[in-house]
Order: sequence, then structure tokens, then C-alpha cells
Amino acid sequence: QAQEDAGLEGAVPIPVESGNGDEELERVIQAVVDNVLWQMALDRKSTALKQLQGHIWRAAYTTGQVKGEVFEDVVPAIRKWREAGMKVYIYSSGSVEAQKLLFGYSTEGDILELFDGHFDTKIGPKVESESYRRIAASIGCATNNILFLTDVPREANAAEEADTHVAVVIRPGNAGLTDDEKSYYSLISSFTELFLPSST
Repeated sequence: QAQEDAGLEGAVPIPVESGNGDEELERVIQAVVDNVLWQMALDRKSTALKQLQGHIWRAAYTTGQVKGEVFEDVVPAIRKWREAGMKVYIYSSGSVEAQKLLFGYSTEGDILELFDGHFDTKIGPKVESESYRRIAASIGCATNNILFLTDVPREANAAEEADTHVAVVIRPGNAGLTDDEKSYYSLISSFTELFLPSST
């Protein structure tokens, strides 16, 4: 990733390690840390950064130091949807590995069985409509038979461009919406507000 980013303003290069002792290793480690902090400061969604975060999180989740927070309305709602014959997928800028850790070690226990699959930025950026078409093709479903839930208007726009239904989720800690966004999108603050038709 550092090589791909070499031409970007402010990019932090990572020197190639030649094996010449601890001092050089410390310089490489510091460069990696600085590079990661630079990417995080820009809120980048690069696959490499998300994979690194996944490795770090794995250690934290498996030792019990971290649990994925799941709002209390989520699990009952998903169980109802699945009982009605619907499929549920996760599409996140977090890596698939990070998603599985979050839901495998959640405040509601291991809830991975509730999901039919996981997608991350390997399928494409969440702000590009083509990503939603790829997901639909991957799961064998027309885009207009998909409801995408997000808290990010740019993602909602991209999903709508792909003819996907969208609801914007309002939760504590999410970025605020403009008045135009509030009036344009279907807004929910709980999964209990979604009444989905059963699949045929």
C-alpha cells in the first residue's frame, strides 16, 4: 500500500528492511506506525489498512479485551427476517475478518450464524454504485430486491444509483445529516422500524 501511495501528498514511505540490525528494524517499525497513522488521519478505507486493523482486532477479541457492540434491536430483528426467508449480508469498509471478529465476539455472543455472507472493499468502494451491482451478482439477486442500510449518505447515493433500496440508520455517535438528507432518505433509528415483505 505504501508503494501505491508514494505519489500522494503527505504519504509516509516505508523503507525496505535489509536485515542490518535492531536499529534499522526500529526505523521500519516506526515508519509503518507513521504510515498507518497517516492513513487513519485521512479516514482511508484501503483494504491493506483494514486488513491490518483486522489482525490487531483478532488479538483483542480472542483475549476478551474487546467485544463488538451490537444494538439490542439488531439480533431480534435479523432473526425475524431470517425466519421470514430473507437473507442477511454484511457490507462494510472493515475487512471480512474484522466483521467476523466483531460478530463472533459481540456483546450478544457469537451471532455469525445470522449472516449469509460478508463483503468488504475487495468487492469495491462503498461509494461506487458498481460495488452494489457486484454484490447483487455475487449473491444471485436483482439489485432492486436488496435493502441496504447505512449511516453514510454517499454510500446511500451509490446504492440508489445501482437501483438498490436504501434506509439511512440514525444511531448515537453517527455523523449528522443535512436537512435535505433528512427529508430525502427513509430514516430509521431502530431495526424494529423495518417491516420487510417475506421472500417468495
